Amino acid sequence: MHAVLHALSIAGSMTWEITWALILGFALSAVVQAVVRKSTIVSLLGDDRPRTLAVAAGLGAASSSCSYAAVALARSLFRKGADFTAAMAFEIASTNLVVELGVILALLMGWQFTAAEFIGGPVMITALAVLFRLFLRDRLLHQAREQAERGLTGSMEGHAAMHMSVHRDDSFARRLFSREGVTSTAHVFVMEWAAILRDLVIGLLIAGAIAAWVPDSFWRTFFFDGHPLASKLWGPLVGPLVAIASFVCSIGNVPLAVVLWKGGISFGGVVAFIFADLLILPILTIYRKYYGARMTFFLLGTFYLAMVIAGYVVEFAFGGLGLIPDQADAKIPMEGISWNYTTWLNIAFLTLAAALLVRFVRTGGLSMLRTMGGPPDTDDRHHH
Repeated sequence: MHAVLHALSIAGSMTWEITWALILGFALSAVVQAVVRKSTIVSLLGDDRPRTLAVAAGLGAASSSCSYAAVALARSLFRKGADFTAAMAFEIASTNLVVELGVILALLMGWQFTAAEFIGGPVMITALAVLFRLFLRDRLLHQAREQAERGLTGSMEGHAAMHMSVHRDDSFARRLFSREGVTSTAHVFVMEWAAILRDLVIGLLIAGAIAAWVPDSFWRTFFFDGHPLASKLWGPLVGPLVAIASFVCSIGNVPLAVVLWKGGISFGGVVAFIFADLLILPILTIYRKYYGARMTFFLLGTFYLAMVIAGYVVEFAFGGLGLIPDQADAKIPMEGISWNYTTWLNIAFLTLAAALLVRFVRTGGLSMLRTMGGPPDTDDRHHH
């Protein structure tokens, strides 16, 4: 019982430490999504040229942070005519280049990890585009499109299909602070929280359990800590495999990344681990429904290679510049609640979250919650 309470205590302390950062990140993301219309995205993603992939990454960064919703939205874009490579670039950016991920990484692990994430993401997209150019055959792509057109339901289909952006044509400020803009922001904010809450809770519990029950000596042996070159080479290779086995996606894998970093995984291994939220087993199952078994294995192989490449790039680039923080300085939050800046920030941002939640409830949001996991033709997509 003491061991369980210790694990829950660590998970609780970590939750308290990151609460304000998550609310801030999701609020900023909601503001962006409230003024970016999904209907304009497909027309911008018609090929796999570098400029198009850059646009896909930018639009993805302004979109969902939930891995399941990102995967569903990428399939929807592909069915509507977007290039497959561009759709995958959008998907990667939707989970790995979002502002809330950057904020929480900076808070728990340091600004270097935020920088590595936002540099490694474009590297991964570039590597994936090259791999697709080299190995993706027209026949496989045609089979994947035929499977996608069947419209089999995965997860978060309703959420991915919802159109919650402001429809009026005004300046950014007028659209955002209009009655419709405030409602859209509240709806996006709450729906994004609902989409990632399960994985966030699971991730915190797993991180707490591993931090409490697994000795650091195990991780240091597993990650070849004490052997600098072997550790740098091994980390990006094994990081995605640990992520696949953890079943935790989206922002929920960041608390576990903290534990792994403290345990001795390399800097590039952490980045590759975080990127692998798009390869966990439940999402691989969704890929099989969306694109067929052959394309699923193709995505598994190419995504994995791209993640490893991105991990190596940030490992040696940041190492060469002397920007990798000292693992000895890594700390897992265990202090609980005390009257410090974290508590005051949490109070302020929880108040903001409560105000957005009230707006969400008063403007018909509860009916949307009931349809966010269903097929896209049953949700209230045009609630404005």
